[in-house]
Amino acid sequence: MSLGQPTFGPTWLSRRLLGWVWRFEHAFERARASGKAEDDTRIRVFFVLALFSAGFLTLAIGATHAALFSSAGRSDAALAMGAARADLVDRNGEMLAADLLHYGLYLDPREIWDTAETRRALFASLPELTPQRLERALHAGRRTFVIGGLTPEIRTTIHDLGLPGISFEPEQKRVYPLGYTAAHLVGFADTGGEGLAGAEAALNDDIREAAASQGSVPLSIDLRIQAALEDELYKATAQFRPKGAAGVVINVHTGEILGLASYPTFDPNQPGKASLDARQNKAANAIYEMGSTFKGFTIATGLDIGIATPTSTFDATHPFYVGKRPITDYHATHAVLTLVEVFQHSSNIGTARLGEAIGPERLHAYFDRFGLTQPAKVELVESARPLTPRIWNEDAIASTSFGHGINVTPLAVARAYSGLMNGGELLPLTIKKLPAGTVVHGPRMVSENTARTLLQIMRSNVSCTCGSGKSANVPGLNVGGKTGTGDKWDPVARRYSTTKQVSSFAAVFPTDGPLDAPRYFVLILLDEPQKDKTGLDPTGGIVAAPAAGHVIERIAPFLGVQRRVETAPFTPADTSVVAAEEH
Repeated sequence: MSLGQPTFGPTWLSRRLLGWVWRFEHAFERARASGKAEDDTRIRVFFVLALFSAGFLTLAIGATHAALFSSAGRSDAALAMGAARADLVDRNGEMLAADLLHYGLYLDPREIWDTAETRRALFASLPELTPQRLERALHAGRRTFVIGGLTPEIRTTIHDLGLPGISFEPEQKRVYPLGYTAAHLVGFADTGGEGLAGAEAALNDDIREAAASQGSVPLSIDLRIQAALEDELYKATAQFRPKGAAGVVINVHTGEILGLASYPTFDPNQPGKASLDARQNKAANAIYEMGSTFKGFTIATGLDIGIATPTSTFDATHPFYVGKRPITDYHATHAVLTLVEVFQHSSNIGTARLGEAIGPERLHAYFDRFGLTQPAKVELVESARPLTPRIWNEDAIASTSFGHGINVTPLAVARAYSGLMNGGELLPLTIKKLPAGTVVHGPRMVSENTARTLLQIMRSNVSCTCGSGKSANVPGLNVGGKTGTGDKWDPVARRYSTTKQVSSFAAVFPTDGPLDAPRYFVLILLDEPQKDKTGLDPTGGIVAAPAAGHVIERIAPFLGVQRRVETAPFTPADTSVVAAEEH
């Protein structure tokens, strides 16, 4: 505002009114002094009319100001819209997260008549209100916030008490009606309406924009699949008592995450009460040495560059040495194995020999091509960067070929395997529901022929009684898969632990049919599982493969996968060598 420009407001009006009163008073005196009574009467009538007119003008200006600039005429819902977020729903429209109108309670001690009565009434109505918080507000000397998240019913109850000094402000509260279900994928938002984790953070702008149009944001997950995944994963954790666990279900042709579970979990309605470990998304944010699940990547590389076929042989009769470091098998077969048998028996020796034939430069390039040297491409902000070898030499290749010396997230493994199972294209993962019929393409990882062969090798590992993944078999669904058991590095002893490991199973179904047929990937991982009452080592084939099979059996009907004639590719003529559970 420039200097000298008048300000038209209540103060200006009061000054002008006082000026008019002073002039009229002196006009009365002059009229009486001159003996003109009729002028005095006219002046008094005019003064009364002017006074009423000024009063009405003041009221009109005040009403206009209130209508244009005050919040008094606006609804509580409108006042809270600044932080509004759209509903999150699953791919079938089932509610995952919603905004509900709540209220914050404010207290002004300067307006309170009876402090003791106010204290008693608030404690009776709000059991969660702490004495410390209320006392701070009572002695603040100004209007202060006391407590938020009050439902309309509680607000009405307190309001009806008629307590002086108590007022309310509307606020949006984010509510997660399913509690722990899909907590790590859904995430949570703060009281100001900003997403902090999971889809709430990843899709923050989309959620805000959808709220403005009264729409909802559908996620990729299917609550039926999510429930089955969580149930089977938590059963496995109850049996084997790991420190952490993760599970994922993915549509390999679209990259849509149909289910994602992490253990331990938390309630997104109360994220502050959960530990950092419980809030960590183990599928997206934790990195592991995955062990033998990586053998699928090494074998795919060997097939793709043409240095191996399913019938190529590898000598596993004795350890393979890299310098002075021996590479051995968990339960040695002491045999010459075909490439398929290397996969079925999960032979470290055979895989390391294949890795040596591939060479550091080519294997590193293919791991890049598989997306294993970068964070998994997905909207989730939690997606963690892998820990890869600083130098890709012969020693690094010997280890990484069977999943040691490289730490990646379960989502990175899931993305790479999904690409190998869809015909050879690396697709981004997504937590958004894609429109029906969407065709997604990505950079080519391997040839279609390589993808087709790997599908059958994975199937043979489950269909054959000699396979490490046989416990994942589900009659009629043609499940394929690869076990993984990675010893954990002990940074204090500077060696791999003999008691702590990461056990997993990477599964695909169905493996039959054309490459573009509906197909789904399932990953189950347990971090540091313990022996159960059977006393068996908690390897991938023992703890993760059965859980994956149970998940597949339960979700197949939801996905429209019908049971069919079983396939049993690459069945060896001589099955005298029976695979022990790999390590």
